[in-house]
Amino acid sequence: MVAYYRDDKAIKKFGKKLREIRQSRGISQEDLALKCGLEYSQVNRIELGKVNTSISHVFLLAKHLEINPAQFFID
Repeated sequence: MVAYYRDDKAIKKFGKKLREIRQSRGISQEDLALKCGLEYSQVNRIELGKVNTSISHVFLLAKHLEINPAQFFID
């Protein structure tokens, strides 16, 4: 049984996709953080693939980017 699992490649891929979507909508990291009630540094760390963000944050980010959360996981 695996007690802890972390897929750094997937975490970085998610962050890259978040940045791509955010920038395509002309939203700064600061503005997205403010809309979501997150710290700017948290959005930055998610985009850089430094943190394994929660499912709740995935849905929160999607809501404020006005996308379906599945879009984060489509190539």
